[in-house]
Amino acid sequence: MSAGSGLTAQPNPQEESALIVRFTVNGEERSVDADASMPLLWALRDLLGLRGTKYGCGIAECGVCTVHVDGSAVRSCVLPLSAVEGKHVRTIEGLGGNHALQRAWIEKQVPQCGFCQPGQIMQAAALLASNPDPDREQVRESMSGVLCRCGTYLRIEAAVQIAAAELRKAGEHSD
Repeated sequence: MSAGSGLTAQPNPQEESALIVRFTVNGEERSVDADASMPLLWALRDLLGLRGTKYGCGIAECGVCTVHVDGSAVRSCVLPLSAVEGKHVRTIEGLGGNHALQRAWIEKQVPQCGFCQPGQIMQAAALLASNPDPDREQVRESMSGVLCRCGTYLRIEAAVQIAAAELRKAGEHSD
């Protein structure tokens, strides 16, 4: 472009929204250089290599992508990366593989296809962190936002109750 052409360079919207986001993931401080509007799900999976969190619907309706942000269950498929700046994110990998919920899932043989299970477990962990002794209706209400295509809801409810009892007995919370 010549100086006298009257044309000016237009800013690149991607360049304007790119930033370095710093947050803690599963106890480890991380920084991601990405578009601020990128869903947290893709930053976790594609940039940080944490592939336990799954993509289901992309509109926060199925709950498969559930993670914790500062202890609350959130749908990572719609949460912009910029929203986790300075926060603590916990994924299914952050439960360590031997959490009471994971043991109860195995005991009750919850998974069939297994696709929704990370979201189910993370939703259940958030419930038990806020309510260590939920009744059946509270479990159903909390878990209702995470869909299971295989229909293992009764086994999910039973596993949550088993894990809750185990955590209470040990004097622990799910977080």
